[in-house]
Amino acid sequence: MPSVDVAWLLAQPGQSPALANQRICLQGSVIESVQPLATAPAGPRRLAMPALCNAHDHARTFRSATLGAFGQPLESWLPFLGVLPGADPYLCAATSFARSVRQGVARLMVHYTRVQGGMPYVEEALAVARAARDVGVHIGFAVSMRDRRGIGLAEDAAMLAALRSELRAPVAQRLTAPAHSPATQLAIVEDLAQALQAAPDLASHTTLQYGPSGVQWCSTALLEAIAQASAQHQRPVHMHLLETRYQRDWCDQVHPGGVLPYLDQMGLLSPRLTLAHCTWARPEELALLAERGVTIAVNTSSNLGLKSGIAPLAEMLRQGCKVAMGLDGMALDEDDDALREMRLAFALHRGWGFETEMTPAQLWQFAACTGRHSVTGSTFGESGGADNSNSNSKGNGNGNGNSGVAPGGSITPGASADLVVLDWDALDDDPLFDDIDPLSLLLARGRGSFIDEVIIGGRCVVRAGQLVGLDEAALRAELLQQVRSRLAAAPEFLAWRQQLELVAEDLGPFYRGRAWLGCC
Repeated sequence: MPSVDVAWLLAQPGQSPALANQRICLQGSVIESVQPLATAPAGPRRLAMPALCNAHDHARTFRSATLGAFGQPLESWLPFLGVLPGADPYLCAATSFARSVRQGVARLMVHYTRVQGGMPYVEEALAVARAARDVGVHIGFAVSMRDRRGIGLAEDAAMLAALRSELRAPVAQRLTAPAHSPATQLAIVEDLAQALQAAPDLASHTTLQYGPSGVQWCSTALLEAIAQASAQHQRPVHMHLLETRYQRDWCDQVHPGGVLPYLDQMGLLSPRLTLAHCTWARPEELALLAERGVTIAVNTSSNLGLKSGIAPLAEMLRQGCKVAMGLDGMALDEDDDALREMRLAFALHRGWGFETEMTPAQLWQFAACTGRHSVTGSTFGESGGADNSNSNSKGNGNGNGNSGVAPGGSITPGASADLVVLDWDALDDDPLFDDIDPLSLLLARGRGSFIDEVIIGGRCVVRAGQLVGLDEAALRAELLQQVRSRLAAAPEFLAWRQQLELVAEDLGPFYRGRAWLGCC
């Protein structure tokens, strides 16, 4: 039976003290036992902790600053996602997943809003699933769905009218598209479900979900169809909501009775739903989300990077909401460092002075436990830390086809064998006292560069800080060469990026002026 020996074990961070000199024994995809060692393990000191979850992301390889979009607010940032020609979806996903698991993430949400194109949708989605299997991460794959407003929050005609005349034609050509019917979009999900059922090696790493882009981009008919299909198939739903103050204004204008009651009336608010952001949600809205069992994925760095605001995480906790950590492809240093993201969220939301708004136990629930439910769509226990998934079980494409019960977010017998092992000598490089709590050092200094090993479902996917099984550097080099070659052959993409800088200039006064609210 494989085992991991460590100098320190954070079995349930924030809930139980660190244990010195422990052996973690693995049996298949679960932890079989945790046993004390008679003496300290030989070699450098290491610390083991539960692996983290990323409850909201998009599997994008190329980051904002690379695209020239640094500093843009969300409304002018979104079009920059189309400044690159399509690329091999396997390479894009594999390099993104590799970066995530090296930073300690075992479960990862993929709201697939950036289709690469060049192949049928189901084939592309299966390529993403193959990348997850080969890297060793479990993903939730949400088929992005929308049927209105391709440019922004107002109708396309109003958005185009706000732009200088020379921009209207290229923007209309690239950002507006005919809407597909709800039935057509739901059929894609079912086609993908069948394809995953026919490929159990991919289904065991992939939970299929519905992915409405946001209330402002989905008609009532589409949202109602998704709610009905989710209830029928017991399949999860993943959607953005109230990310920016402009979306807050839009929701108040278009849904004076409340956007959450609107969604609740059609049956969307349920434990199957994860809402990304909710940055501008109000206390009474959070109370309703808590009552319905909805999960909120809070994306701290993304909200800061896109100038969207600071989510009311303390109020979410007060209202009893289930909250999970998301990185949204926008970690503070654009490196998908989940440890740093966890620490940043704690620094912002733990409370000021002697007041405590978020405890270390709540932080760990946020970073390692609740997100498992968002990703796998699995059974949510009273503590929010249990699910019925493991990377070797058989998925059925509905998000609930896993066998056995394996609590997540802890290193205890019976739990999923998802753990991160850090080089503790490198992190604790100036020890003076024997009684310093390892958790306090981790929350003060922890970052991905200290990670030595990552084990997901009993499989070692990162060793000595490097991906196991795939040559990440070669994949990255191949992807870069492919995209650079395609950019050189398609100069219109470079022109489009320059035009988007002007689009951003025009969108500023448009959104600030609030006259657009009358156009919705």
